[in-house]
Amino acid sequence: MLKEKLLIVDDQDDLRKMLRLALGYGKYKLFEAADGETALAIARAEKPDVILLDVMMPGKLDGIAVCRAIKADPELAGCFVLMLTARGQASDYASGDAAGADAYMVKPFSPTKLVEVVEMRTRLDKPVRGYGF
Repeated sequence: MLKEKLLIVDDQDDLRKMLRLALGYGKYKLFEAADGETALAIARAEKPDVILLDVMMPGKLDGIAVCRAIKADPELAGCFVLMLTARGQASDYASGDAAGADAYMVKPFSPTKLVEVVEMRTRLDKPVRGYGF
């Protein structure tokens, strides 16, 4: 059975571990990156179905730039991108929308709610915002 591919992108090891535990129950083949450059390279090589993408990361590419690059690439544009961030102002949502994000969750968030959004992604109106509770 082929598994869906899911890329977790966050510079915090503990958060990546928590997301692995929440989503690592056999449905997804998981990939991880700690920065934008690595995330984009993995996305291009693996073509994940879902990307959980932190906004604020070290390096040249933040999550918004990575999201823009993914959505501009015809081979990756259909990937479901869920932005994860500590920033939850209207301007932050607007930046995510402009980059093409499919969903936006504010940290701290409920892992159960995150799994729900990922599992229900094909039936959600876009963009999904603010599941940070």
